[in-house]
Amino acid sequence: MSLTPDAPDQARRLILKSAVAGGLAGLGLAGSGSLFPAFAAVDVKEWPENAFRLKNEGDALKALYGKSVQPSDQVSLDAPEIAENGAVVPIAVATKLPKVTGIAVLVLENPFTLAAAYKIPEGTEASVAARLKMAKTSKVVAVVESDGKLYSATKEVKVTVGGCGG
Repeated sequence: MSLTPDAPDQARRLILKSAVAGGLAGLGLAGSGSLFPAFAAVDVKEWPENAFRLKNEGDALKALYGKSVQPSDQVSLDAPEIAENGAVVPIAVATKLPKVTGIAVLVLENPFTLAAAYKIPEGTEASVAARLKMAKTSKVVAVVESDGKLYSATKEVKVTVGGCGG
């Protein structure tokens, strides 16, 4: 963008257009891909739908990755010790491990264990953040797929007001 009198307006329009496109994509309304073609490029056949319907950690990880996981101090899981509202529990996962291709977050006491799964494109910083719903106090597990292996970090989050109908 050049430094013209219209530059602030152009920046504002770009931000608003991006926010609207992101909101529509989150609601599943950007199916035509007319706002941003990159959103339409996601291959739905690779969506791990079954993994999101499973009720325990082992089954969800097997459906998602097909391999076992090992704890690692190279996976950083940032989550509150106490969440006052289980409907919006902030978490962040990051790692400096090489060749990261995926990050998943599981909430072991939720009705469906797998809360989030991300594909990490090559050359991208392996870091994600989200707000999760938690039904009750639970262990949260962050899983990182790096160079064909799975590594994890775990933290217990105490929930005072449940977010999944509690």
